[in-house]
Amino acid sequence: MELRQLRCFVAVAEELHFGRAAERLLLGQPAVSQQVRRLERELRVELFDRSPRHVRLTPAGERFLPAARNVLAAEDAARALAADLAAPTVLRLGTVTGLGERLDDILDAYRRQAPTVRVELDSLPVRERLTRLADGRLDAAFVRGTVPNQDQDQTQDRNPDQAQDQAPDLRYFPLWQDELVIALPAGHPLADRPEVDLADLATLPLLLTERRNHPTLVDLVTAACAEAGFRPLLGPPHSTLQNTLASIGTGAPMWTVVYAANARMTNTRRIAFRPSRTPLTLPVSLAVRRSAPLPRLLLATCRNPATLTPAPDPSPTPTSNDQDS
Repeated sequence: MELRQLRCFVAVAEELHFGRAAERLLLGQPAVSQQVRRLERELRVELFDRSPRHVRLTPAGERFLPAARNVLAAEDAARALAADLAAPTVLRLGTVTGLGERLDDILDAYRRQAPTVRVELDSLPVRERLTRLADGRLDAAFVRGTVPNQDQDQTQDRNPDQAQDQAPDLRYFPLWQDELVIALPAGHPLADRPEVDLADLATLPLLLTERRNHPTLVDLVTAACAEAGFRPLLGPPHSTLQNTLASIGTGAPMWTVVYAANARMTNTRRIAFRPSRTPLTLPVSLAVRRSAPLPRLLLATCRNPATLTPAPDPSPTPTSNDQDS
């Protein structure tokens, strides 16, 4: 006795018509008739009284119908249980600094769609973050910077600082472009402008994290300065964005770059945030293991969180320092 035989029998018993049962099951009528005949041969009873004008259950068929329905109901319950067992109860997500309210929107939308899944955030430098993703300690991770063309040899045209991170066992899905703005003392003359030309910053010390902490960010800024015609005068590096902004807030002529999302969440009258006339952006991707199922819901919420109803009473989102990329 096979489940497909029972499905065909129940469909015909409920429709009392082989043609309508076949349409319901998306099968051909001969296939449905064949499955019912096989079931009858195995049970050694006639389940239906067939005539050119009607199809009716025999007494044996009426007695067998509840049992067949119970078997199919048990199958449905088993499938539902298997789906629950396969669904993750915890999503371990590697994060980056500077996501601001975007991360709140993503977490709210994800929680609304998957309320039983607990999201654990892990903020680490990029190398450690992707190492944990590759060995299974993370399920997905945000990554900033250009990722290799996954349709080509990944040993070519790769940033040496990202070679370890962009292993072939990871997949990268583009999400959005993160804008960076210039931060300088509120009392500096350049702060009166609606946007700042990088060339006007040539004589001011630039405060950046050490390159080993955030190679993509440092390379972006130094390359933009080179295109503007100068080599930036690097000031002493700071370990956190808070310390960097505190130094600039003293009023000494110096500058840095800040993710626009962070700037919108920073409330200080001593710092002015201005866009660069030459836009500064870094692409953000979601990295996952190739061997893992595609996280379609997470991708959907990352790309379009506003299209999903946000969850009520969002919980606070942990903040991170500026050593991520």
